[in-house]
Amino acid sequence: MIRKSILTGSIFAALAVILGAMGAHALKEGGQLTDVQLNSWDTGSRYQMYHAFALIAIGILAKVFGETKLLKSAMWLFIIGVLFFSGSIYFLSTRNITGFNAGFLGPITPLGGLLFIAGWLCVFVSFLRKKD
Repeated sequence: MIRKSILTGSIFAALAVILGAMGAHALKEGGQLTDVQLNSWDTGSRYQMYHAFALIAIGILAKVFGETKLLKSAMWLFIIGVLFFSGSIYFLSTRNITGFNAGFLGPITPLGGLLFIAGWLCVFVSFLRKKD
């Protein structure tokens, strides 16, 4: 779990930088996306980066304090949350470029947000139960 969490967080962070730069440069300068779409794209890459750091932190926390079912659950909730939340935003933001009718992904975005919340609550409860 520790290795998987840190490796996944690291790759998500690298991809967030790449996708953030793509949004700031290629998509913005090319005038391919509206301001609203660019703002959404930026939100997706920011939340991806936040949760990439969270995954790395989960790995470190598990190493220092021990692996728990709740930390493992948080890891999976963050991974799936990034795929749902950020992934759906990337597809929805670029549907006019790709031609991919991603309208069905609209409900997936808030589901990803709920997964993030559930992951953070798992971290909270994991340490609430921890005795000093």
